[in-house]
Amino acid sequence: MWFKNIALYRLTEDFGLSSDEFEEKLQQMPFRPCSAQQEMSFGWTPPLGRHSEQLVHAANGFLLFCAKIEEKVLPAAVINELVAEKIMEAEDEQGRKLSKKERTAIKDEICFELLPKAFSFSRRIYAYIDPKNRWLIVDSASTKKAEDVLSQLRKCLGSLPAVPPLTQQKPIAVMTEWLTSNDLPGDIVVEDECELRSPKEEGGTIRCKRHDLTLPEIKNHLETGKQVIKLAVSWEDRLSFVVDENLSIKRLRYLDLIQDQLSETDAQTDAEHFDASFSIMSLELARFIPRLMELFGGELKNDQQAN
Repeated sequence: MWFKNIALYRLTEDFGLSSDEFEEKLQQMPFRPCSAQQEMSFGWTPPLGRHSEQLVHAANGFLLFCAKIEEKVLPAAVINELVAEKIMEAEDEQGRKLSKKERTAIKDEICFELLPKAFSFSRRIYAYIDPKNRWLIVDSASTKKAEDVLSQLRKCLGSLPAVPPLTQQKPIAVMTEWLTSNDLPGDIVVEDECELRSPKEEGGTIRCKRHDLTLPEIKNHLETGKQVIKLAVSWEDRLSFVVDENLSIKRLRYLDLIQDQLSETDAQTDAEHFDASFSIMSLELARFIPRLMELFGGELKNDQQAN
């Protein structure tokens, strides 16, 4: 159980539900597979999978939960071919061109007929709440998917005041300064990946991977006005990740110092390994997230955001 991405949300009010109370709320929307005519199904599923029936896994005060989404797959090429054939047959039979409304109706009818036969795929999105420090962390590289989880969570809870955090200094400015001056905080090491973008409306974007970011060519791009919008760094030899202009963390890796903690536990079963890794990860992120805010000048408070 290791999050590979962090979509971070600040809870603007205390999260007052206990683990059992949170469980009751999620039970309102358990995951159920798609019915024959259903294109998509969303619900909550036990984080431990077959090892538990609980929708909330609590450890060290953190509340882990998991969304499951199933979607039917209808290949566009197949639909378009069948629709074209059906329209052609109808137009030949009636001796006229079909209207846009009639064409849409034919497409809807074909989709309806194909849905029960369509392949489906499912995915899980894990998230947890840190009530003490008022954070919600979603393991998703997609902002839209993270927001979808929040939207469904609000349906169960009634409300959930959660917003992306803002910092005193813009991440773009700070990361650009790191590469420009090579003056880095002591606990941060720049790795070998970045993305640079011109602030001009139609400016270009440069993506560098497995590249020495101290080379003159990178400095040249920065001197011409390009800014850093993504940067790969490591923190305290414990975490390695790519941070972007919105403070989203992607491709998060837990380095040897953290992996060694897991090997030192006496976890034997899959469920014990899951619990141990989640405990280690959540405690580590509870240390890292405040430092992430500090790196960009500290978090803006609610009244400052309003201004």
